[in-house]
Amino acid sequence: MASYVFAQKTPSAEYDRSLAWSALLLAAIGLVMVYSASISTAEASRFTGHNAAFFLMRHGAFLGIALGAAITVFLVPTRFWQKAAPWLFMLCLVLLVLVLVPGIGREVNGARRWLDLRVGSVQPSELIKLAAVLYAADYTVRKHAVLKSFRKGLLPMLAVMLAVSWLLLREPDFGAFVVIAVTSFGVLFLGGMNAKHFAALVAMLGVGFAGLVLSSPYRMQRIFGFMDPWSDPFGGGYQLSHALIAFGRGEWLGVGLGASVEKLSYLPEAYTDFLLAVIAEELGFAGVAVVIALFVWVVCRAFAIGRQAALRERHFAALAAQGIGIWIGFQALINMGVNMGLLPTKGLTLPLMSFGGTGLLVNFVALAILLRIDWENRQLARGLPA
Repeated sequence: MASYVFAQKTPSAEYDRSLAWSALLLAAIGLVMVYSASISTAEASRFTGHNAAFFLMRHGAFLGIALGAAITVFLVPTRFWQKAAPWLFMLCLVLLVLVLVPGIGREVNGARRWLDLRVGSVQPSELIKLAAVLYAADYTVRKHAVLKSFRKGLLPMLAVMLAVSWLLLREPDFGAFVVIAVTSFGVLFLGGMNAKHFAALVAMLGVGFAGLVLSSPYRMQRIFGFMDPWSDPFGGGYQLSHALIAFGRGEWLGVGLGASVEKLSYLPEAYTDFLLAVIAEELGFAGVAVVIALFVWVVCRAFAIGRQAALRERHFAALAAQGIGIWIGFQALINMGVNMGLLPTKGLTLPLMSFGGTGLLVNFVALAILLRIDWENRQLARGLPA
């Protein structure tokens, strides 16, 4: 009887296979849809040599690098990330500063977000998303005894986040700022932040958000333009109006893979920020529902893994796992909301799916850390060292 109970409590697998396969399925759908969404752009561009498969090959290469990095990171113990978290965060801060230096940072469409390296470009605002999760988890564990104190617990973290926010808004990358702020303070809240301080922080962030919007005509246009994109369909409402047309054309089962009309130079950023709109047009409501379900499962598994780590008093691992879940889920939610016209247009890609090297790499590294936390939980459940 005892052996039966032990067998029931012992995990049946070495790692969370459903999480791994959900992430891989999202990446596979993303690879196919990036190719479909980018064909017309690639054929029409001199930069790509009029090669229809240009973005497919680059995205495939990025995906291969990301998978290789994920396998390597999975072999690294969680305790390493706890020790390295402050140093990784400082490194990312330095990169955010460097990207603003003329001659080092590269400017595209009025935004300075990329560092040009010999092997390619790096986007520090993507790197700091993961660094912020790990740093917030480590900070919460280190400061747990004084976390409910505003001066000793919240104020130092708030000062650090204000510095990060200032650098991101200088690029500008308002979307990354929102994701990092929500993720970091979400980790602090889960770690035991004073509820009154959290409510005050939310109110302060709301006031700050309103101030940023009102102080910039460009941001005001984006915020209020999404409410009625048809009032200026060839100006501020152009992207959203064509995204909504794509959703409308897709109906239940879509017009068929590769048959999208909106991707034919009508919908800007079709293979990055508005990839979901192309999915909606070609695969319909069914395709969008599958993508949403997969993201929901990834987030649910992240919180479940974090809960198991917390039960074993692995507090950093628990907060890191849940922070990764908040980050991926919140960014996916914003991207989907933008594509569906529920949120103002923001320059945020769909995690694991959209075209982009740095973002894809960081997403897979984060999931590898999450799978490592789960693997260590299962090792401990078997009575083995993590």
